[in-house]
Amino acid sequence: MAGHFPPRRIVCLTEETVETLYLLGEQERIVGVSGYAVRPPQVRREKPRVSAFTSADIAKIMALEPDLVLTFSDLQADIAAELIRAGIAVHAFNQRDIAGILAMIRTVGALVGVTEKAHALASGYEARLRGIAASARGLPRPKVYCEEWDDPLIGGIGWVSELVGIAGGDDVFADKAKAKAAKDRVIQPQEVVAAAPDVILASWCGKKVVSERIRGRPGWDTIPAVRNNRIVEIKSPLILQPGPAALTDGLDAIVAALRASI
Repeated sequence: MAGHFPPRRIVCLTEETVETLYLLGEQERIVGVSGYAVRPPQVRREKPRVSAFTSADIAKIMALEPDLVLTFSDLQADIAAELIRAGIAVHAFNQRDIAGILAMIRTVGALVGVTEKAHALASGYEARLRGIAASARGLPRPKVYCEEWDDPLIGGIGWVSELVGIAGGDDVFADKAKAKAAKDRVIQPQEVVAAAPDVILASWCGKKVVSERIRGRPGWDTIPAVRNNRIVEIKSPLILQPGPAALTDGLDAIVAALRASI
């Protein structure tokens, strides 16, 4: 397969690289996307879907003759390996914190030959984060429990924990948030009771949050967030993709949830 720079035909197997390429005005290069890609909304009409998160239609990807496939994390390692063996160029991202998200944006820009545009986009997000952090200074800082999954309970990942801090809250499981793997962020229900968060932010990866189920957990009626009805769902596409969505609409949703609790 002939190599091109910048690559003319890109397949994105997660949503955040899709959104980044659209924001950079380079969406014409995208020839296939993840089924989870919903930002911007027109992507669902414009681009063929070739993968879920941990599975992909390799034959469909090959038929698109990509110059480059963008993947994310160890969970897509088997897909990446299969594509590499088939002679496809693959770039695997692995960002788990805000610095990593900003680096991903700059890297995607470099890969498609719009380095300066990507730097401007990332710098704009950095300024936005500083502004929101400044606006939260001096306000009371609620204790926050972020729940990414309900069975078992899995706490928020690194970038979510950092965004809570920027929004003006304190993640009660900030230490666990540094762990990359979900299994290392498992939390026992009694730990949440002991942490006594003022706000619960729930974003169950790919399914609707059921607040009644959270309220009904044994002993959780003593938690301030439950007592004061401060359980807030944040839709997973806004916060669980480590890309522009998390730094914009995701962060705004966190800010709204925390300010409502003051």
